[in-house]
Order: sequence, then structure tokens, then C-alpha cells
Amino acid sequence: MSLRNYLSSRVFFGQVFVALVILAVLSYLFMHWLTFTTDHGHEITVPNLAKLTEEQVEDKLDELDLDYVLLDSVDYNSDFPKYSVVEQDPLPGAKVKEGRKVYIKINASGFSSVRIPDLIDKTYREAVPTLKALGLEEGTITYIPNLGKDMVLEMRFKGRNLKVGDRVLKASKIDLVLGDGKESYMEVVDTLATPTPEQLPNEQ
Repeated sequence: MSLRNYLSSRVFFGQVFVALVILAVLSYLFMHWLTFTTDHGHEITVPNLAKLTEEQVEDKLDELDLDYVLLDSVDYNSDFPKYSVVEQDPLPGAKVKEGRKVYIKINASGFSSVRIPDLIDKTYREAVPTLKALGLEEGTITYIPNLGKDMVLEMRFKGRNLKVGDRVLKASKIDLVLGDGKESYMEVVDTLATPTPEQLPNEQ
């Protein structure tokens, strides 16, 4: 039989059909094996670990066949209990495979302390960003007669005057005493020119 006749014969088409069937079966078996070995389609939803302790995280993730890695502690956040989870990665609701590690950060046990900066003679606009950069908050603003309008004259915390270098906890509210700018130069001169009782001559 010539090649041309063979290619147009039933035998050839039968063999091609059988080869295609075998290829399809092998492809199906391969995909089925691949799905089984990679656990394709079997995903776990990452739970919300916020405000849980490390022990609670371990128990919760063990139930789901997940693991965790403690990255670090972060500055104290009063919205979260001490030593509880503040951040996690992947985020809650994410789909992951069995054995995936969830990275967590734990809340510190309390606010750390910071040194009071030198804000005296600085303007209110300069003082507030400096406080916030250190993790402090603006407290009560009080004005007293002084030539320097909005100039910081005193810093106070819970009623006591603060000195540069004093330590307070982060998130503390620092009260500021500012000049009102209403005391004129002439008033200052008059005040200095007016003698005090000690300066008056004693009457004989």
C-alpha cells in the first residue's frame, strides 16, 4: 500500500483516533494529579486576629492548619489591649493555602516616654507640629498678656510647669501658655518706669 493510500485509509484514521483518545486520557490524569499534589481549589480564609493575644492567635491558626510569625511589637495603641495583635499580613478575609504563615505585630505594654522639646519663644504654629512629631498632643491653650503674640511662654502637664528635657509618656496632652500680643511697648516702658514700694525713698 502506498503512503498516499495509507493516509487516506480507515486504519490510519483509526490509529489517529486512538492516539487522540490516549492523549486526552493522559492529559486528564495529569491535571488530576497536579490538582491533588498542589491542593488546588482548597483555600483557607484568613481570620481576623486583631486584639487577640499571641496564645489565642496560635490556637486559632492551629485549628485552620495555618502558622504565624511574630515580627515585632509596635508603639502602644490605646485602641488595642496590651500584647494583642495590632497588624497582620495577609489581611483578614484573604484566601491562602494550608500551612501559610500569617505575619503579626503585637501592641506594646504601654506608652514609651519622650523628652519635652524646647518650645519656649517658638510660635504656636511651630510648637504644635513638633509635639505631634514626638507623639504628644496639644492640650489646653491659655493666653496671658505679652508682646509676643502666639509665642510659647510656658509648657504645662497636669497643672505643673515643664522644663526642657522633662520626660512624659507618649500621647500626653501638653498645655501651652501663649502671649496674647496685647501688651504694648509703652505699657512695658510704663511698668518699668513706675517705682515699686521698695524703690520709693523712706520718709523720715
